[in-house]
Amino acid sequence: MGENTHGVRENHWYLYVIVSLSGASVLAVEILGTRILGPFYGVSLFLWSALITVTLSALAVGYAVGGRLADRDASPTRLGLILAVAGAWLIFIPVLQRPVLWISEPLGLRPAVIIAAFILFFPPLTALGMVSPYAIKLRTATLGEVGRSAGNLYSVSTVAGVAAALLTGFILIPHAGISRLTVAVGAILLIAAAFSAAMEKRRSARTAALSAVFIACAAAAPFIRVTPAPAPENGSVIAEEQSPYAQIKVIDYRGARFLLIDGAIHTFTDISTGETLFPYVNVLDIARFTSGDPGEALLVGLGGGSAAKHFTGAGWHVDAVEIDPVVVRFAAEYFGLEPGDADIYTMDGRHFLRTTENRYDIIILDAFGSGSIPFHLVTREAFGLVSSRLRDGGVLAVNLQTIGWKSTIVRSLAATLKEHFTDVLALPIVEPPNKLGNVILLASNRSLDIDGELPTPESRFSAEYDRTHAWNNRFVPDTDGVPALTDDRNPVDLWTEEINLVERRKLNEYFKDFDVLW
Repeated sequence: MGENTHGVRENHWYLYVIVSLSGASVLAVEILGTRILGPFYGVSLFLWSALITVTLSALAVGYAVGGRLADRDASPTRLGLILAVAGAWLIFIPVLQRPVLWISEPLGLRPAVIIAAFILFFPPLTALGMVSPYAIKLRTATLGEVGRSAGNLYSVSTVAGVAAALLTGFILIPHAGISRLTVAVGAILLIAAAFSAAMEKRRSARTAALSAVFIACAAAAPFIRVTPAPAPENGSVIAEEQSPYAQIKVIDYRGARFLLIDGAIHTFTDISTGETLFPYVNVLDIARFTSGDPGEALLVGLGGGSAAKHFTGAGWHVDAVEIDPVVVRFAAEYFGLEPGDADIYTMDGRHFLRTTENRYDIIILDAFGSGSIPFHLVTREAFGLVSSRLRDGGVLAVNLQTIGWKSTIVRSLAATLKEHFTDVLALPIVEPPNKLGNVILLASNRSLDIDGELPTPESRFSAEYDRTHAWNNRFVPDTDGVPALTDDRNPVDLWTEEINLVERRKLNEYFKDFDVLW
């Protein structure tokens, strides 16, 4: 077997292996980035935009720099060094993550996301971008085969990236975990670096030593551990899992149990009694108080199952739609959700609304939290589907997190609801009215009234107080000058940016002696 002018044996398959691993690593790193940063900033439009921006920028720089370096003096050992830089950086991302996020957190959501993504992912992605032009230089013996060589190598790299995207998102993240998988990708690149150096035509002691170092680092990589923050005496992590959709944790802290999804609280219960400590769950009961006798209810967004248990306990039959099977399992294992509390459908809420033939007396949209609003559930088209699945006189209840009772989000969703419902009421929960908290929107094609009076609260911290406060402060939102939301035009991600930032700062303050996000 001959040798080309670049000092590499003409084992062309070797270069295809290298570019395949490089292309696969690029897509794996981009997807892993959403899980590395998501618990701190939320998996939002801003996070995806930042990661895509950093990825494309890094690849552009890598292509340009890699091509220039390859023209100077391309060799398998130097290609191995490039792969080693990418691999080593990825291995240490779990170590770098904590200080980078601490530094960027005070800057605000958008700057923090971009800066953290840049520091953590730009260097390894730039190195990976250098691999393809370097491999093309090594692969090409004559000018006449440049186009074919480049096309074949980029094609193989892209196909490997597609396979890695599917494998990472569908299989590896839910089963391997984020830190372990990130380190594994780095270790694979270090092994590829040693393999590349071993293909050098004239092996020197330096080349052999580099190969040995790469292999040793790859072997040591699985033993790298991030030192966890010490757990406080009054708190512990009960369960943690990476689902196909989010990072999910169950935490006991200060006598309460929390369900956290991507770092945001979605369920909050008293450990001793199992009762909800979220006032908005109690306020959702007002929807059934306006509906007379118990009937059929649909809950979109299960969480820990508190709302489902409230309605079932009052004699209602509940169907619940939850997209994440891990949330369903955790609700049963850690929050006392019984099989009789709800008939559960594990699928997207809008897809269920589109395909079901069932009709309900009450539909509750409770799939929103910590400034994260699935935009496809709050549009004119989505509310049209909801309206078609309500019986005559049925009620829709929407739980929102907002800053201020009369924020743009509240008013715009009310305007969108009014395209299908004649009556829309807002039930505020938090005090004072300009603070972060929940607002329940009720909508129906009849007057929203309660028969009689709500029970008199026995204390400030009671379900009766939550309901009475919300009902006594009910108002019809002013919808003048705000847009109705559609599938085509929906700026909720922009509006929820401040909510997300404030909520996560409050979360960090509340858990100040318990580093729950790590």
